[in-house]
Amino acid sequence: MENNVSEIYAPEGTPQKPDKLIRCITSDGAIMAIAADTTGIAHMGKKLHHTSNAATAALGRLLTASSIMGVMLKQKEASVTLRIKGDGPLGAVVAVSDSKGNCRGYVENPGVETEYHANGKINVGKAVGKDGVINVLRDYGSGEPYIGVCPLVSGEIAEDITSYYATSEQVPTVCALGVLVNKEDGEVMLAGGLLIQLLPGATEETINKLEENVKKLEPVTTMLAKGMSLMDMVKTALDGFDVELLDEQEIGYVCNCSRERVINAFLKLKDDEIRDLANEKGYARANCHFCNKNYRFTKKQLEEIIASRK
Repeated sequence: MENNVSEIYAPEGTPQKPDKLIRCITSDGAIMAIAADTTGIAHMGKKLHHTSNAATAALGRLLTASSIMGVMLKQKEASVTLRIKGDGPLGAVVAVSDSKGNCRGYVENPGVETEYHANGKINVGKAVGKDGVINVLRDYGSGEPYIGVCPLVSGEIAEDITSYYATSEQVPTVCALGVLVNKEDGEVMLAGGLLIQLLPGATEETINKLEENVKKLEPVTTMLAKGMSLMDMVKTALDGFDVELLDEQEIGYVCNCSRERVINAFLKLKDDEIRDLANEKGYARANCHFCNKNYRFTKKQLEEIIASRK
C-alpha cells in the first residue's frame, strides 16, 4: 500500500483528471503565488470519510491549504500538519501534506448537520466554530518540528490561514479556498485554492496594487467553473504584474499507512498490552484515520510481534 493514488484511491465516480498545482513569482521578486485545482482530492476526502456537505467543504478546504503549504517546504522529507479545532459541532479537522503537495486528512465528526447562508453557500464557519485555534506543525525530517498556534478568526479556514501567517509568521498573505458541493447529492463539483504572499522588498505601490486586485477577485470555484486555468487565476490576481511560472506538478490524496507502521506502533507497548489488544473473537484491529483502511492481527500474529523484539 505505497503511495499509488490511482490504485488505492479510485472508487467509482472519482474524477479522472489529475489535480494540479502551480507556483509563480512576479519578475521583480515581490510576490509569490500558488494556485491549485484540488477537485479530486476533495472528492476523495468525501468518499473515504462519508462526509456531510459541511464536513466535505471544511475538509476539502483544509486539504487544499495543506497541499499548498506543503510545496512551500524546501526539504524533501518534510511535511506539514494543519489542525483546526473550533467550538462548532464539526470537531477537529486535520490535514497533512508532504513537500510534493500530496495530502490526506480527516474530520472528527463527518456527519455534522449542514446549514446554509441566505445566498445558498455552506456555512462552514458555523460548523467549525469561531472559538478555537489553528495549529501548524512543520516537520522537516530532522531536528525539532516547528509548531505555530493562532486563534481562529472565522472558522471559514481561508481567513484563518491568512490570520495565521500574519500573526505567527509576520508574512502578509492572501488565501482563498473553495469547495463547490452539489446540494442534492453531496458530490464535489469543484475545489481549489490560491495563496499569495508578499516577499521582502515589496514596495507600497506593489501592496496597493495587489490589494485592489484582491478586492475584485472572484471565488476560486467561480474561476474554475468558468474554465480558467491555474495560470489564468494567478494572472487575474496579479493583474498588472509580470508573472513567471516556477513549476507545476500533479498532486493527489495519498496515505502512507502500512501494516509495518502499525506493527511499529504496537512495539511501543508492553508485551501484556499487545496481548490485550485482541478482542473476544481473538484478533486485534487497527484503523487508519486518514484512509479508513483496517489492519487485522490474530493472537498468533500478536505473539510473533512480541517475539520479534527479543
